[in-house]
Amino acid sequence: MDYVLLVLSILLIITGLLGCVLPVLPGPPFSFLGLLLIHFTRFADFTVPFLIITASIAIIVTVLDYIVPIWSTKKFGGSKAGMWGATIGMIIGMVFLGPFGLILGPLLGAIIGESINGAKSQNALRAGMGAFIGFLLGVGLKLAASVYMTYHFIKALL
Repeated sequence: MDYVLLVLSILLIITGLLGCVLPVLPGPPFSFLGLLLIHFTRFADFTVPFLIITASIAIIVTVLDYIVPIWSTKKFGGSKAGMWGATIGMIIGMVFLGPFGLILGPLLGAIIGESINGAKSQNALRAGMGAFIGFLLGVGLKLAASVYMTYHFIKALL
């Protein structure tokens, strides 16, 4: 049973890392679940405070991932149209351009959303940059959390 849990935990850790850049997967919660599963094997023995801290990190980063892009779009002068445009752009970009669309989609989507809403081109561009920066901050936070958990996962195995 230990090896079944080990394989599942490895898959969850990998899914967690992928989820940092794919918007459909919540990366840090998957990484935490990988840590939690390996904890119940003979391969790792994490302390309860460590598991609580990593669970808290996963929850906080996941919540922040939704707040940071909205905050940064607004901070750069974007409206709800820009935020919706960034979200739709990210989805469409991912479908048609793959991982590259995750970068360009929110930027172009926010610009298009703001332009449709009647914003001047300079303001639309600023909102697009805000969406782009927010997306990058969200990815960075998720990557930091998941890499931290992956480090402890690998450390436990070695």
